[in-house]
Amino acid sequence: MKRMMMFAALAATLVSCGGGGGRPNFGDNEYPVVTVGTSSADMQTTYPATIKGVQDVEIRPKATGFITQINVREGQTVGAGQLLFVLDNETYQAQVRQAQAAVNTAQQQVNTAQLTYENSKQLHENKVIGDYELQTSQNTYESAKAQLAQAQAALASAREALSFCYVKSPAAGVVGTLPFKKGALVSGSNVLTTVSNISSMEVYFSVTEKDAMNFSRDGEGLNTLPPVKLKLADGSIYAHEGKVTKMSGVIDQATGTVQLIAVFTNPEKLLKSGGAGTIIIPRVASSAIIIPQACVMEVQNKKFVYTVGKDNKVKYTEIKVDPQDDGNNFIVTDGLKAGDKYVTNGITKLNDGMEIVPITPERYQQKIDEQAKAMSAGDIVGAMKK
Repeated sequence: MKRMMMFAALAATLVSCGGGGGRPNFGDNEYPVVTVGTSSADMQTTYPATIKGVQDVEIRPKATGFITQINVREGQTVGAGQLLFVLDNETYQAQVRQAQAAVNTAQQQVNTAQLTYENSKQLHENKVIGDYELQTSQNTYESAKAQLAQAQAALASAREALSFCYVKSPAAGVVGTLPFKKGALVSGSNVLTTVSNISSMEVYFSVTEKDAMNFSRDGEGLNTLPPVKLKLADGSIYAHEGKVTKMSGVIDQATGTVQLIAVFTNPEKLLKSGGAGTIIIPRVASSAIIIPQACVMEVQNKKFVYTVGKDNKVKYTEIKVDPQDDGNNFIVTDGLKAGDKYVTNGITKLNDGMEIVPITPERYQQKIDEQAKAMSAGDIVGAMKK
């Protein structure tokens, strides 16, 4: 049992030496070689994103005054028309009373002028007064009605000004922060809070001009995009998928990007307006060339593999890969084609133009196992110390 465990440890050591870095010392020039093939690959593209409510309304007072009541708390759900704040309104109430008194006075003047005019008409019919007196009475009556209308307009204005002291929510949503406390003097330049409709959330992200053109070329436009996912700030994936619904018609000259908007339902109210995340757009690459990252060398942000020619000589070949990967494999976009051959293990031992003996990865693993069995206990200890 102990001997088996030692062999297993050695095999692990030998495999780790061959995984992209060194290779077992077989005493020959054999390296594992694979022929490039193609397959379908599930890929994804990610974009930084900002989360906003479908409707974010800044609440500002139309009047200037001291806050006397705060009727909501941060994070509270409110309905349209619900009272949020009350401002000091004694002055406005006095103006309403004054305007109401003016209306009452004007109404009495109208009543008096109307009685005078009705009486004048009777006298005119009985030839007691002339046309001049009748016209004068009518003019006084019309003037009184005009003064009443003016007083009523002033009353409506005073009442409207008073209503500005009662700040109500224009829409249903969730209350944001409350930067001002009771007693603070505020005016129309101050944002008392924000009410966000978070039943659904709009997630803003930007794509390159090239990607935007690819979306627009298709006759269906954004309808061809698959449902997208949202990675939250804690790294978790949001439970509900979203749909890209809008694309800006203007390219940002500073960044060369186009803004898109994806809509996500928010039944649990987990998403908050102003939050950040990452949009994930899945895509399928057909006829993709996929190679292990372990067989790729990176030098000054460039990636290279050792390809094998017909003369069994290796060539240090630069490749380009898709920026999105799964952490284990690369999808090659340039530098390799189907039918090419490349070395999978021991690449640090190679030099450009070096001639090798190609073997299959299976044979390579078999030779590792054979070498492990052939080594003495001292060799094993020595290999594990390296």
